[in-house]
Amino acid sequence: MARLDKLLKYLKSCDGSDLHLVAGQTPRVRSRGLLEPLPGGKPMSNTDVRGLVRELVSDAQWELYESKLELDFAYEMPGVARFRANLFCQARGSAAVFRLIPDQISTAEELGLPESVKQFAHLKSGLVLVTGPTGSGKSTTLAAIVDIINSTYERHVITIEDPIEFVHPRKRALISQREVGTHTKGFARALRSALRQNPDVLLLGELRNEEVELAVSAAEMGLLVFGTLHTNSAAKTVDRLIDAVPEEMQDQVRTGLSEVLSGIVSQILVRTRDGRGRRAAIEVLVRTSGLPNLIREGNTPQIASMVQSGRAYGMQLMDDHLAQLVQEGVIDARDAYMACVEKERFAELMG
Repeated sequence: MARLDKLLKYLKSCDGSDLHLVAGQTPRVRSRGLLEPLPGGKPMSNTDVRGLVRELVSDAQWELYESKLELDFAYEMPGVARFRANLFCQARGSAAVFRLIPDQISTAEELGLPESVKQFAHLKSGLVLVTGPTGSGKSTTLAAIVDIINSTYERHVITIEDPIEFVHPRKRALISQREVGTHTKGFARALRSALRQNPDVLLLGELRNEEVELAVSAAEMGLLVFGTLHTNSAAKTVDRLIDAVPEEMQDQVRTGLSEVLSGIVSQILVRTRDGRGRRAAIEVLVRTSGLPNLIREGNTPQIASMVQSGRAYGMQLMDDHLAQLVQEGVIDARDAYMACVEKERFAELMG
């Protein structure tokens, strides 16, 4: 048993989300959104951190870390959980963060996802993006959507991840999960290859600059494509996608995006009022007849107005959902105010 297993078991037992190891400091656990020192923990040396992590990775992975100074990998403790890990260097030496990936995929109902988000699983084609800051539950939401597909349809789902997070069980769908660095040399290469593997659904990790055009092209070919971005609203997501490609390609990508964008889910996590957990506040954009024109014309500021007036289609603004969660007693008004986008408008919503 690896020496780190004891700390990872503690992380799960306290319902934590992340374990932080930093040379020169005491190990810390993020639980219910708060970063707290490990009880009875002592500062770790650089040798301590490196030694603990070295037991978990292969020789090839360690050589990659030594040459690149950072490494993404997954670690599994059978019967406990999977962990997504990042090993990196900082001023005092090595450091690592382990994110707990639950061994059971939460359902859309357990996560409280709106019906409009669940409906994305039933599309036959298009591009659906789940966005938000690091640690906002994007992977958890995507896993729940893929689980609906897996439970409902005989489709070929290909995921390209770095690393693989949720492992989908055998149900109705055929699911091929590929890990960058282990099963393929890179996202773009794997995405190009996936188009020749007879997929129905593609799930991509974070869309980097070079993958945006490929993802749009895959959706144009009639596939259902899911991906993630680190943006905090539907309008900013559209701008980010277009800005990600070279200027000479932007008109082409803008046109393609206007034809295939089916929806955007933007989310953040906010501590619940009882302090026992966190709840996702979600903004939802659903494709309507007016969306393509806004994208083609570069009129993205109007997307927020479209979302605000699109409740009949299942749309909702982040601030409106935050206000709803406050009114329902799920989260505290101050936490919601700190998380909202438009402070003045939110204050008016709260009366």
